[in-house]
Amino acid sequence: MIYLDLFIGFLKVGLFAFGGAYGAIPLIRDVVLSYGWLTDEALANMIAISESTPGPIMVNLATFVGASQAGVLGSVLATLAVVLPSFVIILILTAVFKNIIKNKFVQASLRGVKPAVIGIVLATGAFMLVKTLFPENRAANLIDLVLTIILAAIYFLPRKFSKKKLSPIMFIVVSAVLGAAVYTVFPG
Repeated sequence: MIYLDLFIGFLKVGLFAFGGAYGAIPLIRDVVLSYGWLTDEALANMIAISESTPGPIMVNLATFVGASQAGVLGSVLATLAVVLPSFVIILILTAVFKNIIKNKFVQASLRGVKPAVIGIVLATGAFMLVKTLFPENRAANLIDLVLTIILAAIYFLPRKFSKKKLSPIMFIVVSAVLGAAVYTVFPG
């Protein structure tokens, strides 16, 4: 039954996603691919859209996948499943936070998990970059490669020459405008 699959699939994501939305992308990818709900390319597109829309990536993806697979009820169930574990954990931790956070074992565990989450995020980013720039069934897309280099330069160069960072909102707007302009002229 699709409703149960959506709930269990996104409950797994909500339960085991540690380190925020970017740390959850590998879990989301595993779930949506294993159930056949999205392809790698569709997932990459949804991540881009989820990144540029308000709200957490996990919630946006769960809502989209739920709606695309089972309508409004599917989107409600998938969204509820992905946020339920965090909600319950936060309620429990709030009740005992003062004592737990001072525990040296908890501190050590959190310090130990941090490098793993960073590695997962970097590996997923590298995987998505390679998959986007060098797709399996066709030649490397020069336009994608050039756009990636231009956007990386726009993001990193201001940091090199001034202390002022580019606003994430402005970067998303620049990326959207540049992508719309380039892919309107060079579709496909």
